[in-house]
Amino acid sequence: MSDVISALLAGAIVLALVLHFAWQARRSRDRASAALAADEAGIRAVVADADNVSDGTAGVITWEGSWNGQRVQVRTIVDTLATRKLPARWLSVSITEKVSVTAIFDMMMRPGSPTTFSNFDHLQHTLPKAPGFPAEAVLRTDRRGTRFPQSIIAGHMEPFSEGRAKELLITPNGVRIVWLLAEAERARYGVFRQAAFGDTRIDSALIERLLVSLSDLRDAINRSERQAA
Repeated sequence: MSDVISALLAGAIVLALVLHFAWQARRSRDRASAALAADEAGIRAVVADADNVSDGTAGVITWEGSWNGQRVQVRTIVDTLATRKLPARWLSVSITEKVSVTAIFDMMMRPGSPTTFSNFDHLQHTLPKAPGFPAEAVLRTDRRGTRFPQSIIAGHMEPFSEGRAKELLITPNGVRIVWLLAEAERARYGVFRQAAFGDTRIDSALIERLLVSLSDLRDAINRSERQAA
């Protein structure tokens, strides 16, 4: 009888664990769905026609739409590269319209390790900095000898004054700013190796601010090129 009772107890414990893990998984999915809905609401408050065009890449969610007559992209990226002390969640905001430059201009703040959101490490040519750029910034391009309107670009550094903006990318096809939304909770990551970012959500005011900054920069570059021509 004792063997039967022991077997029943063991079975009950296993069933309880299975149900518990199933409940945790369902709760995690529900929380993820709620977080995604909240992020979409924040984005659509600024980009009303934003559409989720994510391609299934792990940790990356992408929305595209239009803002003030310009095509834009908003993307979140979870960076869990082993070279980072803590995983990070990045916000990438882009205007995907033509810019009057002939090569890539990439400004990275404190480029100490590779990232999952940028090709900065693959750009071979470092540019000298004009006055007005942050001391921690490094400038690179893909084409040696290319001239950029650095004095104009340096006049649009306001988003980089708080220490959370990581990258400014300018290409012939658009402009982009990458912003640090959050770093993973240290205790949870240290014990469970889980990249949890608490209740961090996408702020519509931040998206608006970054889009305005990018639009002003793009307009200034294009205007200067038209005047030079």
